[in-house]
Order: sequence, then C-alpha cells, then structure tokens
Amino acid sequence: MSEDRLSRAAAAGVRARSLLEDDLLQGAFSALEERYLQAWRATAIDDVAARETLFKAIHVIGKVRDHLGSVLSNGRLAERELRELVELAERKRRFGIL
Repeated sequence: MSEDRLSRAAAAGVRARSLLEDDLLQGAFSALEERYLQAWRATAIDDVAARETLFKAIHVIGKVRDHLGSVLSNGRLAERELRELVELAERKRRFGIL
C-alpha cells in the first residue's frame, strides 16, 4: 500500500477511535437501540413488517459500530506499516543503501 493510502487509513483510524470514544455518539446509539427494542416489543402480534423494520434498524446500529471498529483496526495497522517504512528508510540511510 502506498504511503498516502497508509496515511489516510491511519487518519481515519484516529477519527474512528474518537467517534467510538465519544460519549454523545455512544449515548445516541444506546438510546436508539433502546427505543427500537421498546417499539419492537410493543408491536402487534400480526405486525410482521414493523418487527422486521425494527429488527433491521437495531442491527444497523451494530453494523455501524462494527464498521468503526474495523476502520480503527485498519488505522492501527496502517500506523504500524508507516512506522516500519520510516524505520526501513532510516536503516537504509544509515548504511548508505539508497
């Protein structure tokens, strides 16, 4: 992967970490999840369509969290690769291998 792509992935990882640690966003996720669960429990027995819609909504919240976690993990890997590239360039410079 190019250094530019690694840098963008690392920056996205930092932003994802910030979002995952943000109390307001996590509170919003929790509040929505709770509302959807309450609405799901309150559906009429024959209202299959409403239950399906609420089920999907609850799962979307989890998918967003999972996606942010994936971006965070990819960012950490990108940071590690960037550090390795810098270390390799430094070793080459030290030993005159350019």
